[in-house]
Amino acid sequence: MTNVVVIGAGQAAASLVARLRSKGFEGGITLIGEEAVPPYQRPPLSKGYLLGDMALERMFLRPEAWYAENNVTLKLGSRVETIDRAAKVVHVGDEAVPYDHLALCTGSDPRHLPASIGGDLDGVLVVRTLADADAMEPLCQEGKRVLIVGGGYIGLEAAAVASKLGLNVTLVEAAERILQRVASPATSDYFRALHQSHGVDLREGCGLVKLTGEGHVSGAELTDGSTLDVDFVIVGVGIAPASKIAETAGLDIDNGIKVDAQGRTSDEAIWAAGDCASFPGADGQMRLESVGNAIDMGELVADNIMGADRSYEIKPWFWSDQYDVKLQIAGLNTGFDRVVVRDTGSARSHWYYAGETLLALDAMNDGRAYMVGKRLIEAGKSPAPEAVENPETELKALLKA
Repeated sequence: MTNVVVIGAGQAAASLVARLRSKGFEGGITLIGEEAVPPYQRPPLSKGYLLGDMALERMFLRPEAWYAENNVTLKLGSRVETIDRAAKVVHVGDEAVPYDHLALCTGSDPRHLPASIGGDLDGVLVVRTLADADAMEPLCQEGKRVLIVGGGYIGLEAAAVASKLGLNVTLVEAAERILQRVASPATSDYFRALHQSHGVDLREGCGLVKLTGEGHVSGAELTDGSTLDVDFVIVGVGIAPASKIAETAGLDIDNGIKVDAQGRTSDEAIWAAGDCASFPGADGQMRLESVGNAIDMGELVADNIMGADRSYEIKPWFWSDQYDVKLQIAGLNTGFDRVVVRDTGSARSHWYYAGETLLALDAMNDGRAYMVGKRLIEAGKSPAPEAVENPETELKALLKA
């Protein structure tokens, strides 16, 4: 019997094992996760779960009973110590789990602040796991003072939730503007105004010098010379691929676990999918940090374990929920030289062009623009910027042009 072992219990892992069973794979499947719960959605951790709008069971990607019903062995609360590639086993404690195919779906790890600037003080938190959200929940009391370090999507989503819970929120971003690495100035302007309208003290071009406190964080010194009194700190300064287990096993690493177009690592029996994996792109190995990528890569690896020999075709999409705004993103804006703003009064979208080529769009509470733009990008079609910008243009007409 062919045995598939999956290390990691996030979106990519869940998608992979579900795809194997739905495609008729009859071999053994073992899913090993470090957390004590089955695979769950991570995006709601810093939103619906923390707000109390979503119970834990609703976050499960599949009911726990599904795994037993589909003959998937769960080893939860378990850490893989080593991969023995020669013997084709992974070591979990004293147990050696054999594999014919091994899939690494280890995800990513949040970046932490250095201990030298107070990053190891109590009350300095990241948001990545259920335990992180549970540690944050008792601190999120109305009137408390929270400092958020980082103006990317993680930091901004945390700021929105903290503001909705009645906390006094200060957010610092060392770069010139929030979202500088991932979005246009127009999108940064939109979300800056949104957060300021909800009372967030948003400081751009302002970094953290150090955190202070005796045991528990109580203050912060900033690069603008100011100091803050804080009750706790949320760190949102990015994530890094969780590739240590692969590196220790001697697999090729290149901005994550290096895989080919089929999702296979430098060992033909080992695959990787999701945040941890870098795959061939137009300009070399690339890595995407998104739910969509985790799903698509997980399903790709499952298909190829079953012999499909299918290459990855990326269809990037992302989203972010902040206050009553749903941001939906399609495509990759790398290399854009023009942003076309479409504003109908009730909805707004930003369309990224390189010359006359449509690359991506950001849609704020504009599901129709998102769906049309996504279809255009996937079809390789680029409507005239003037047509996009004109609020009188019927979006569906762009698909027929």
